[in-house]
Amino acid sequence: MYLYLDTQIIMGLLCTGFLFTLILIGTYVFNQKKGSAVKLYFASKCLQTLALFCLMLRGDLSDVISIFAANSMLLIGTALEMTALFKLQNHLRPSLKTFYFACTACSVAGFLLIFIFYNQEHVRIAYYSFISAILVFPVYRLIFRKNSTLLMKLVGSLYLLVMGASFFRGISALSALAASTSLYTPGPYQLISLLSIYLLMTFGNIGFFLLLKEKTDQQLLFLANYDDLTGTLNRIPFAQKAQFQLKACARNKQPVSLLLFDIDHFKAINDTHGHQVGDRVLQELTMQIKQHLDARDLFVRYGGDEFGILLPEKDQTESTKLAAHIKQSLNNTISTSLPVKYTISIGMVTVIPNEHTELENLYETCDKALYQAKRNGRNRVFRDVLERS
Repeated sequence: MYLYLDTQIIMGLLCTGFLFTLILIGTYVFNQKKGSAVKLYFASKCLQTLALFCLMLRGDLSDVISIFAANSMLLIGTALEMTALFKLQNHLRPSLKTFYFACTACSVAGFLLIFIFYNQEHVRIAYYSFISAILVFPVYRLIFRKNSTLLMKLVGSLYLLVMGASFFRGISALSALAASTSLYTPGPYQLISLLSIYLLMTFGNIGFFLLLKEKTDQQLLFLANYDDLTGTLNRIPFAQKAQFQLKACARNKQPVSLLLFDIDHFKAINDTHGHQVGDRVLQELTMQIKQHLDARDLFVRYGGDEFGILLPEKDQTESTKLAAHIKQSLNNTISTSLPVKYTISIGMVTVIPNEHTELENLYETCDKALYQAKRNGRNRVFRDVLERS
C-alpha cells in the first residue's frame, strides 16, 4: 500500500523548509564582511527556493514561469552551489569557472529550445536530470584529492549519490517509466523524490556549513602555529617542536645547530620606506631562506625582524655552510619589487645535546653571537660556544 500525498502540500512544506534555511543563511551572510563562498551559496538557495515556489504553483502560473523559469533557476542554482563548494575549498580554478559558466548558459538555452519546439514532460525531465548530473560531476575532486579530509569525502560522496540519482532519473524518463518520473504523478516515486529533495537540502546545508567550520578551524590552527605574514612558526609551537628535536638528537648523540638572525638597520627601512615595504622585505627574506632548508629544519619568527632556525643533525661545518649560502643568496638577489637592498647578521651555535640541554640556553648563547656579529660591522656571521653547566 502506497502513501499518496498532495503534491502542492509536500512542495509547500519543502518551500517552507527552504525559506527558513534562507533566513538562517541570510542572517549569517549579513554579519560577514567577507566570505564570497557563503554569499554564492546563499544566492544558490535563493534561486532554488524561488524555483520551488514556482513549481508548487504550476497551474496557477503560466508555463513560462512554472516550467521554463523554474527549471532554469534550479540549474543556475545548482551551478552556483557547486561553485560555492569549490570556492570554499579554494579549488575554484579559472577552467572550472569557465566550465560552470558555459555549461549553465548552454543548459538554459537548450531547455528553452526544448520548451519551445518539443515541450514534452519526459524530455524535459531527462534533459534536466542529465544536465544536473553534469553540473555535479566535478565534485569528485573533493573525494580523490590527496589532502581531502574525511568530511570532504563524505560531502563529495553525498553529491555523487545525487549525481547518480539524477542520471538514473534521466534514463527512466526516456524509458517505459517516463510517466512515473514526474513529481506531479502520485505514487511511490513521487514520495521518494520529494523526500530525497528534502534530505538533500538538509544534509547539503549541514555539510556545507560543517566544511565552512572545518576550514575556519584549520585557519585558526594555522594562525596559532604560524606567523600570518611570513608563514614561519610562532614562538610557542617552535619551542615545543625544538625541544622534541633536542631530545631526539640527545638520544642519538646527534649535533644540533641554532641560527639566530635579524635584518641590519630594519628600523631605518621602516622609517624611510614605510611598514608596507618592511613587511615585503620580511616576506621576501623568509621566502629566500626557506629554499635552503630541509623538511626537518624549524624556522621561527621570534618577533619583528628577528628569526631563528633550528637545524637538527647538522654539525658546525654543515650549519656554517648553510649560513654562507643564505647570506650569498640574499646578497645576490636583485628584487624588482623592493626599493631597498638589505643584509642580515647571523649568530650561531652548535652542540651535541644531552638530556639537560634546553632551547633557552641555546637561544641565549646564539643571541650573544648575534650581538657580536653586529658589533663586528653587521652583515656578518659569528659563532659562539654553549657553556655547559
